[in-house]
Amino acid sequence: MPTNIITREGFDALKQELDHLWRVYRPEITQKVAWAASLGDRSENADYQYNKKLLREIDRRVRYLRKRLEDTKVVDYAPEQEGRVFFGAWVEIENDEGQTKTFRVVGYDEIYGRNDYISIDSPMARALLKKEEGDEVQVQVPGGEATWYINRIYYGS
Repeated sequence: MPTNIITREGFDALKQELDHLWRVYRPEITQKVAWAASLGDRSENADYQYNKKLLREIDRRVRYLRKRLEDTKVVDYAPEQEGRVFFGAWVEIENDEGQTKTFRVVGYDEIYGRNDYISIDSPMARALLKKEEGDEVQVQVPGGEATWYINRIYYGS
């Protein structure tokens, strides 16, 4: 089970998605289902079947979002975090080959569609937590262990 914490931005994005699904998208699809149902035989009506399936998917996502918003705890930035890797930090790391990566440590619900965010539950984030700039970090990867060096830690955008 993923950690139930989320950044303020992540929480606001989930709320915005829920609001859009419930107030805009769902009524639109419900209207299409009603229109398609009025055409008669539903068993061979592709519009009806497709939109009914879409409605079920929307309802499933709405239930999920409501539960997650209720169960997650928003973790806001605190000045005490400065200089160390904590939840919400942007971290720039580098390996011995000179390859660099920059990402933000966030909650499970925030990583989808973002290649610059990693989950607090990931091996990389776990290895980086509480470390400082200049620290060397050993990370367990499928091929063994990888060494990374922390170049920069910052909070904000």
